[in-house]
Amino acid sequence: MLRNHIVMVGCTAPSHVYPSLGVITELVRRGHRVSYVVGSPLAGLVAPTGATVVEHPTIFPLGEAAAWPDDPADAMRVFLDEAIALHPRLTSVFDEDRPDLLLHDIGGLGAPLLGHRYGVPAVQLSPTLVAWEGYDEDMAEVMDPIKASPSGVDYAATYNSWLRANGISKDAWAWLGHPARVLSLIPRAMQPHADRVGPHVRFVGPCLDPARLADRSWQPPSSGRPVLLVSFGTAYNDQLDVYRACIEAFAADWHVVMSLGKHVSPASLGPLPPSVEVFASVPQLAVLSAASAFITHAGMGGATESLWFGVPTVAIPQAADQFGNAAQLEALGVGRHLPASSVTAASLREAVTGVSSSPSVAARLASLKAEVRGHGGVSAAADAVESYLD
Repeated sequence: MLRNHIVMVGCTAPSHVYPSLGVITELVRRGHRVSYVVGSPLAGLVAPTGATVVEHPTIFPLGEAAAWPDDPADAMRVFLDEAIALHPRLTSVFDEDRPDLLLHDIGGLGAPLLGHRYGVPAVQLSPTLVAWEGYDEDMAEVMDPIKASPSGVDYAATYNSWLRANGISKDAWAWLGHPARVLSLIPRAMQPHADRVGPHVRFVGPCLDPARLADRSWQPPSSGRPVLLVSFGTAYNDQLDVYRACIEAFAADWHVVMSLGKHVSPASLGPLPPSVEVFASVPQLAVLSAASAFITHAGMGGATESLWFGVPTVAIPQAADQFGNAAQLEALGVGRHLPASSVTAASLREAVTGVSSSPSVAARLASLKAEVRGHGGVSAAADAVESYLD
């Protein structure tokens, strides 16, 4: 017998969808009826969870030539414009089939409005850091120029208008930055000022999808060489010079696995030795389970997964929260931040050797690996969701 109707409002970016899949799969397994709202291009990622996929068109830049706006407020506006366009569809669907609880990604901006409309809790599943007590003051130097820019002013005006039309009087910036209920899907160790995070946030830790954990479509090499994973995720992977530097630095004595993404073709790398594998994408968890080091852009997903498997990182951040994540990994003693402007074959070699051969890094990683897995993950997250239903 199906128990409760839970609606998950996601956003159409793979790095935002992956963190929720394990939780949704577990909720379905426990007998809940789950509807998952996501753009049509990523419906195939969600369908294996057993949730009912509520597809919609998307304006997210996902194609070969697509790119996110450089202006921070303009990038945020993509999420807002999609949420506003989608909202009438959500109300038309769920006015007739009301949820008992709403879950939402940080980009699923319509879910709290639906919670207000239906008088049910809305719980954010946060795949990245959350605001702490004093966050607005601490981040004023970064956020104030964004808020004061023409694009930031227009963003807030549009958001406020949308809130007012849905009976909500709170200011857009406060509404966006301080959700009432949060399940944090990152390790507490990756959260800045974790001791200042309020009780409305519950750290359940990484909720890795069991299907991804079980994926063995990639197998370690028989050579016995240490494995190096090189990946810059789904949005910042136009890194031809870095890929070439990795081949020069590591092909002789490492086994290099590179996820090239949508911008770089294998042919542009020239002839490859047997010790270098290149793919458009890789089953990242399978590779990390065998890896001795990870060169990454330091997206929160990759940073979290590296801690889960106890793999040292060399972080080359490109944008957004990646600089903070790189700094946090370095502060934890498990990674090295290598600025993009400093990348050469020699600097990559020095950084990877430093983190992969250090006894202190290995000891710290072992401790953090146990701590990260001790958060409870999928089971703890599903328990927390059910507590909101109670």
